[in-house]
Amino acid sequence: MTGLYLPHVRDLLVKPALAALPAGLNSLSAQQGVLGIGLKESGYTYLRQLGTGPALGFWQMEPATHDDLWRNFIRYHPELQAALSRLLNGTAPTAQALVTNPLYAAAMCRVHLLRQPDPLPAANDATAWAAYWKQHYNTPGGAGVAAQAVPCFRAAMEA
Repeated sequence: MTGLYLPHVRDLLVKPALAALPAGLNSLSAQQGVLGIGLKESGYTYLRQLGTGPALGFWQMEPATHDDLWRNFIRYHPELQAALSRLLNGTAPTAQALVTNPLYAAAMCRVHLLRQPDPLPAANDATAWAAYWKQHYNTPGGAGVAAQAVPCFRAAMEA
């Protein structure tokens, strides 16, 4: 189900990325959700979307989404902007960093979730997280199916 060992992704990428963000963005539910999203989106195998799509990084964020987050959300939240800039080690926030800097990519996944109107699902609820992923990350018009995502979120919770 995964290209990388899931506990390593959790401990070496997701946890440090979320810990670098402002207080309140790092919770067990957020960790499980970000870990599960990456597992569903790329299987921690692919850094570019297969086929013709533009999505980048383990979390398969599209460059347009990345740029919109910076242009219309992050720049209005100085604490968030500073945290992401630290993860970028002084480099510019480009979509290519989603491929080359997986800590940054994990943090951007969490920022994308922060911007959503609904609160995060409860920790350890794989079904709710799959539905949340479908609604707010894959989007209702996307090709993903919530029921097929449940095993990915369950694996993230058991990692």
